[in-house]
Amino acid sequence: MTHNDVLRSVRYLLNVSDVKLGDIIRLGDGDVSPDDLVAFLKRDDEAGHRECPHEVMARFLNGLVIYKRGKDETRPPQPVELPVTNNTVLKRLRVAFELKDGDILTLIEQSGLRVSKTELSAFFRRPDHRNFRDCGDQFLRNLLKGLSSNAAH
Repeated sequence: MTHNDVLRSVRYLLNVSDVKLGDIIRLGDGDVSPDDLVAFLKRDDEAGHRECPHEVMARFLNGLVIYKRGKDETRPPQPVELPVTNNTVLKRLRVAFELKDGDILTLIEQSGLRVSKTELSAFFRRPDHRNFRDCGDQFLRNLLKGLSSNAAH
């Protein structure tokens, strides 16, 4: 998924304004102008659309964890993980929404996908681990859709 897709999906999931989205990025020690944010939230085929850079997405994901869980003053700030991959997004969503493996599997099964616990754990491994697996766009999209539909209830 593109960073722009993730931004739009999480904004919809949280039901927050553009201003609040900017605040979340600032929580992650990032900075984005209102004009840049509007350009990132536009669809690919809309005039004025711009790709969201890795740095902004990384700051947004770190800020999302703080927004959802609060800032832990006893721990150092999360490092910025670049480039931001689907696996990075998945890891940060798991932390921000306090998802256990069973929660993720349930959300994914609701979308019609079947993933084993072993396959899921492969997404959270280090890229140099022999059992590491790239998280695909379909998996991430279905997880965000599942989170959105559960938030609506």
